[in-house]
Amino acid sequence: KHLMSLGTRVKGVTDGLDTRVKALEDVGAEANVLEGVKVNGVALAIAEKMVDILVATGTANGTIKVNNVDVSVAGLAALAYKAEVGENELSAALKAVINAKAEDSDLQAIGGKVDVLVTAPINKRNIQSDDFDFPGHTEYLSHQFGCSSLMMMVCDRIRIGIMTNHLALKDVPGALTHNLLYDKIMLMNESLKRDFRITIPKIAVLALDPHAGDDGVIGDFDKRVIRPVIDEVQGKGVLAYGPFPSDGFFGSSEFNKFDGVLALYHDQGLIPFKLMSFTEGVNYTAGLPYVRTSPAHGTGYDIAGKDKASEQSFRSAVYLACNILRNRQEYDELTDNPLK
Repeated sequence: KHLMSLGTRVKGVTDGLDTRVKALEDVGAEANVLEGVKVNGVALAIAEKMVDILVATGTANGTIKVNNVDVSVAGLAALAYKAEVGENELSAALKAVINAKAEDSDLQAIGGKVDVLVTAPINKRNIQSDDFDFPGHTEYLSHQFGCSSLMMMVCDRIRIGIMTNHLALKDVPGALTHNLLYDKIMLMNESLKRDFRITIPKIAVLALDPHAGDDGVIGDFDKRVIRPVIDEVQGKGVLAYGPFPSDGFFGSSEFNKFDGVLALYHDQGLIPFKLMSFTEGVNYTAGLPYVRTSPAHGTGYDIAGKDKASEQSFRSAVYLACNILRNRQEYDELTDNPLK
């Protein structure tokens, strides 16, 4: 509420400031300390400090330390005036900072106030805007928390991680770098141990080319790019195997021998997964600092309002989130200090 009224408050402070420029003198050294912000972006710098004041004090009359000097709101407003920052420019800067800080605060607060996050299906086209250009929840949450993550589809029969999330097929080979492959394998290994309580997980990595390239007859990507990464993680004690041609791997039920499967692209993993568990599957984002799950299906506009939708996938998402949270707590307690 305080943040939303900030623009009005600042306008009240700055109105008629031409008759009160002496405010600069009243804050003395404080204003001089801020002279350095009188460059490009001055409005944003001033707005950010005003927002900080409101967040910290809940009032437009508070102060904030800048270079170890207490600076008042009045001093900031006076400096904005002196720097000839227009009302529109300042308002736009305030809005941008308010939105960014509110978003950041909400996300950071999740860890302290919420145990799990269960998101509903979204229309990826409808959510696109100037402020949101992510293809889905997974990418957005990973970006906001500055961490790597793994999109993992979970049901009673299988756990399938998707290395490249929602990426166009033509862009997949270029995205499958050594670092990405290594990161995703290690993320799945850690998640299987911590989130699913599997002490020594076995992981299968699928191949990119048909028949895994047939020893170079069809292609050499799997042998040249994927196999060296598998060898590397095995050297670190991770039981990862492959690359396996996906048709035979699923057709022969080879997946039953593994605790987790890593698909290289979306449809390679989602087609077999949804054939196994279309109505009860869960989308889990491994690697985040908190537990996030979602139903494994989309928005289902074609059955909206027809009393045909099933709540089972959402229910499974809630239950899985609670189970993973419990597993994490037990795992962290047991591994925090093994000597105790």
